[in-house]
Amino acid sequence: MESNARAILLIGDGMADRPVASLGGRTPLEAADTPNMNRLAREGESGLMDPIRPGIRVGSDTGHLAILGYDPYKIYTGRGPFEAAGIGMDVSRGDVSFRCNFATVDANLKVLDRRAGRISEGTKELADAINGITIDDVTFFFKESVAHRGALVMHGPGLGAQVSDIDPHRENERILEAAPLDEQDSASKKTADLLNQWVLRTYEILKDHPVNKAREAQGQLPANIVLPRGVGIAPDIAEFDTLHDVVSACVVETGLIRGIARYLNMDLIDVPGATGGLDSDLMAMAHAVVDALDNHTFVLCNVKGPDVAGHDGDGQAKVEAIQRIDQMVGYLYENLGDTDVLVVTADHSTPCVVKDHSGDAVPIVFWSRRGRIDDCTEFNERAVTRGGVGRIRGTDVMPLITQLMGVQEKFGA
Repeated sequence: MESNARAILLIGDGMADRPVASLGGRTPLEAADTPNMNRLAREGESGLMDPIRPGIRVGSDTGHLAILGYDPYKIYTGRGPFEAAGIGMDVSRGDVSFRCNFATVDANLKVLDRRAGRISEGTKELADAINGITIDDVTFFFKESVAHRGALVMHGPGLGAQVSDIDPHRENERILEAAPLDEQDSASKKTADLLNQWVLRTYEILKDHPVNKAREAQGQLPANIVLPRGVGIAPDIAEFDTLHDVVSACVVETGLIRGIARYLNMDLIDVPGATGGLDSDLMAMAHAVVDALDNHTFVLCNVKGPDVAGHDGDGQAKVEAIQRIDQMVGYLYENLGDTDVLVVTADHSTPCVVKDHSGDAVPIVFWSRRGRIDDCTEFNERAVTRGGVGRIRGTDVMPLITQLMGVQEKFGA
């Protein structure tokens, strides 16, 4: 359908919460001064959203996939493909990918340090030394990320992703051997066998690498092995623009969300000063979102700050992060036209009392000057229960946006 409407989906990562004692029994959203989000609530339609379904503790990856219109239960096998895509690696359908750590092991392959002494320099040289190894008919592509992290992509025919970890996830234990979760799964058995060979080969290459010899000479731990984890197979899914009839962009802070957007073939917009932390330049991000609307009809923007504060259990820091997001909302509001749509929500709850993701529903508001208005006057976990949207799931979000935009085809006659 032809439409000149544009939409912004602003996700405060982990923004939803539970009552916090230090905030007088209020949630950070209730305690924060959020005049702009409250204006959206007064002029729009609000409700609660279960990112996947009620009670499910959601990851940022599965939460975003659901909100963007993809059923994680059908397409998600692990974080690996999105981590790899997020650092610029090519990930093709059917490739098997892993998150990785550079680590330190002794001669018996016992893990001494899972982060190789928090290595921060020389990882590109180490990665180059083990990138592009081919074993049988499978090529192993490896790329360094931030600090001790990296990603691995296995490219070749007949691979499966149902394999156990090599990383023991604790120190003073020998590395594990990858194995198929089902011995009858020949594709995953192939992956496990070749992965085990590759890890041992990386050890033989890295233990004598000049970067590690120099580290040892300086009394530092060598990054002499790679430990893969978080396996996933690249899913065969529709591109975001094709699925929703939009032209999309993503204003991105973190590698994981960048990877999801890149995998869905959304245009990526990097913003100087967007750090993914509490010090991120959110107004620069807001300006980038508005600028992106010049040649896109849909812009996704994720702000990581509230999640960081939630994991730290710091209610006041979360209040401040939310108030900075509210300033973004004010700028976005002032730069939208009569047919445009603005949606604000979270991808999951990160309660300060839990310091991790929970299965609590999150507030959501849909605003458009030509949309419905309900009786909700504030935007927070408690107030939106009075809203007209009711309680929805993540996969309901994009249909609600595209029907407000006027780009959704009619179902039926």
